[in-house]
Amino acid sequence: MNYKIALIRGDGIGPEVVNEAVRVLDAVGRKFGHSFTYVDVLMGGCATDAVGKSYPDGTAELCKTCDAVLLGAVGGPKWGSDKPAEQRPETALLALRKDLGLYANLRPAALRPALADACPLKRETAERGIDLMMVRELTGGIYFGKRGRYETEDRGVECTDLMAYSEMEIERIGRRAFELARLRRKKVASVDKANVLETSRLWRSVMHRLAQEYPDVEYSDVLVDNCAMQLVRDPSQFDVVVTENMFGDILSDEASMITGSIGLLPSASIGDSAPGLYEPIHGSAPDIAGQDKANPIATILSAAMMMRYSFHLADEAAAIENAVDAVLAEGWRTPDIAEPGAQAVGTQKMGELIAAKI
Repeated sequence: MNYKIALIRGDGIGPEVVNEAVRVLDAVGRKFGHSFTYVDVLMGGCATDAVGKSYPDGTAELCKTCDAVLLGAVGGPKWGSDKPAEQRPETALLALRKDLGLYANLRPAALRPALADACPLKRETAERGIDLMMVRELTGGIYFGKRGRYETEDRGVECTDLMAYSEMEIERIGRRAFELARLRRKKVASVDKANVLETSRLWRSVMHRLAQEYPDVEYSDVLVDNCAMQLVRDPSQFDVVVTENMFGDILSDEASMITGSIGLLPSASIGDSAPGLYEPIHGSAPDIAGQDKANPIATILSAAMMMRYSFHLADEAAAIENAVDAVLAEGWRTPDIAEPGAQAVGTQKMGELIAAKI
């Protein structure tokens, strides 16, 4: 089989980590008899520098000609909040997700066996295991709601950000969560703030209706503040956690840190038909860009998610994941996860080692 993959190398360490993911994908192709065609797509701060805007015309259309999209990282202080919206990389990322209809963000948070000591939680807590999937609604809520800024007579400038959700938006992300749970340990925790927010009360009512359609899946409601607490008290209780956009943004970062390093965690953004977008959860890290210090594992594991969710190649996905675990078990580390006094390897060497294990 031939698969066409759009590569958004992006900014900072993005090009470096994408290069190593491509190295591993090519190793997968050789082992399993696939071929991958890569299409470079300009987006992010590098696009602002090249053409004056972070989301060039035709970006989404070019991505739609591909079977999946692999993104390195976009952003950096050079293109910060003082820049016009069309020049900020984050604007491009939100626009691409919207234009591709990528409403479901999947973020696995798993503690890899070789890095158990890196977990910041108590040993007895970590030993119970961490293996959860955050399912975040990605194209609705306060990030995409109407915004306002106006002068008041006695309070100075006042701003508003509207959080809005429809039954349709809630139902489609809810179904994703329940279907994923059926492939895992059959547990769904739905996170909301139904004791305060009207959108959360609608969210909860739709989720309760969906739960009746999935009697084989254990369902629970969790208030967002309690969920934040439970993630550090006992993350082993969670399997699939589904929530709206802003809550998911915050909780998924919290979940990533309890596994020891954000340099290890992948993510997928998927819709109903458009190509999925796969990216590491870390940023562009401009302070180490070009120094062969970046950890490529999150991007490599994002490629594994691409195999599983876009191409439905479970064996190929497992081969990548097993290769990562094998390299870590041998003691190889990039600087971000190296124990004090350990000899760390660079970005390229880590990619080479993982590709060799495929």
